[in-house]
Amino acid sequence: MKQLKGTSLFVKALKEEGVDTVFGYPGGMVTDIFDELYKEDGIEVILPRHEQALIHEADGYARSTGKVGVCLVTSGPGAANTVTGIATAYYDSVPLVCFSGQVPLHLIGNDAFQEVDIIGMTRGICKFGMILKNREDLGRVIKEAFYIARTGKPGPVVIDLPKNLMVEMGSAEYPKEVNIRGYKPSTGVHIGQLKKAMGLLWKAKKPLMLIGGGVNIARAGALLTQFVEETKIPVVTTIMGKGAIDTDHPYYIGNLGMHGEYAANMAVSECDVLYSIGTRFSDRVTSKISEFAKNAQIVHIDIDSAAISKNIKVDIPIVADAGEALAAMLKYNKRCDTDEWMEIIRGWKAEHPLGMKPARGVCPETVIEYINKTFKESIVVTDVGQHQMWTTQYLELTKGKQLLTSGGMGTMGYGLPAAIGAKLGNPDKPVICISGDGGMQMNIQEMATAVAHELPVIICIMNNGYLGMVRQIQELFYSRHYSSVCTCWRKGCDTKCGGPSSKCPPYSTDFVKLAEAYDAMGIRVEKEEEIAPAFEKAMQNTKGPTIIEFIIDRKDMVYPIVQGGKPLTDMILE
Repeated sequence: MKQLKGTSLFVKALKEEGVDTVFGYPGGMVTDIFDELYKEDGIEVILPRHEQALIHEADGYARSTGKVGVCLVTSGPGAANTVTGIATAYYDSVPLVCFSGQVPLHLIGNDAFQEVDIIGMTRGICKFGMILKNREDLGRVIKEAFYIARTGKPGPVVIDLPKNLMVEMGSAEYPKEVNIRGYKPSTGVHIGQLKKAMGLLWKAKKPLMLIGGGVNIARAGALLTQFVEETKIPVVTTIMGKGAIDTDHPYYIGNLGMHGEYAANMAVSECDVLYSIGTRFSDRVTSKISEFAKNAQIVHIDIDSAAISKNIKVDIPIVADAGEALAAMLKYNKRCDTDEWMEIIRGWKAEHPLGMKPARGVCPETVIEYINKTFKESIVVTDVGQHQMWTTQYLELTKGKQLLTSGGMGTMGYGLPAAIGAKLGNPDKPVICISGDGGMQMNIQEMATAVAHELPVIICIMNNGYLGMVRQIQELFYSRHYSSVCTCWRKGCDTKCGGPSSKCPPYSTDFVKLAEAYDAMGIRVEKEEEIAPAFEKAMQNTKGPTIIEFIIDRKDMVYPIVQGGKPLTDMILE
């Protein structure tokens, strides 16, 4: 029987799985693997500048392409640095396979140099994790890792590879099929339950579809659009579900939830049947559970049986893949009489439309409107904070456009590396990263990665000199006690910050100079008329990233907002 070194089988396995990109950071326990990858021309190894960013880059690559993202890090701090990114991918159902090096088997448990129990550390935030204990299992374990990551409800898988096993000779076989006892993901639709659910729709006077990220993960937007056009049922989305149907579609109402559109929140509160697909009903969507859709019978379709009736008790549960469910629904659909219901919804939209009041400096809505008009096919990636909410409110998503954002974890520092991963996976599409001055500095070192790979990512920083989302909460609900949120703060400032004043010191990070320090382009925009020229200049820079720093009003707020624990109808509108 042919024998192969563990590292050679590892590379063979990646090729069998169609992997063309590995996000990797070297170290003592994976040097042998990197040496084998060095000999392989068909797999590009991307070197980030931090392991947390490495996971986010693989995440952005996976979300934007639909492929499994592949990570490779060393033991100890290398593995530990991946924890936040693994959790981010887990809560947003992103398929990743994360390989970590480990000390030789005989040293495990002896507090060896750079030994950590990464499987124990990540057990609650990954779909599956295991340490390789036998060289003969290597091919099977890798095959199963990719299968688990991409099937059923996708998610990250962590595989720990002891150094001694990776240099051992063993079987050269890489399995063609997977048969895991106890893991048989079901995607089929229970037709009896589906017929009951469809029957509710036909009887409803105020039916509403609630679409979550599961529809985008299933790439089922076209099926959803066809269903809506044939039934005339209005649609609201979670943040992760946005883009599943074109945002300019006449039956699309908007996002719902904590920062949802007025009409969307009202529609959920007044509907009589809520037909939800691919959402786990998080607290940011439901707010006060006892008041959520309290007039409605609720249908819940989700691939994860554990998500059904976990947060919201539902009337008809259906465990199924969103795409297969929608395909089946199309066989039973018919037009609903929703004309009066749509008139009520349109009245709500007219009564309280989305829109920011003009402010000093540059208005974020205006920046996003420019992106809408200029980039007809694009991937927009956000970091986390006020800019994320403005983007999810105002960004138009139509065919050819995609939004990537950290929803479940709300991970600051996600935006820049995820945009880099998206650009590596989609070299011919414009990629725009929208960040805040706080989130940008959490993984700013990845500017070096973007420059090294000549990635023309356009990075828009909404700079208000605050950790804006927390400042907004402190202003509305904590008597304006601005505690630890001012990014302009210096030691000489009054410790009891009362908000912006003429005494405030200048902002201490010059993002234009910082961009130049990385050999990238930096532009500062302080007036509305400077927006278009800045983007035009950025689009001409095709050999590297461009930072456009937008100086926005320090007091800008995201409206509407629902205070945690209040019903969705209790919105602060201005």
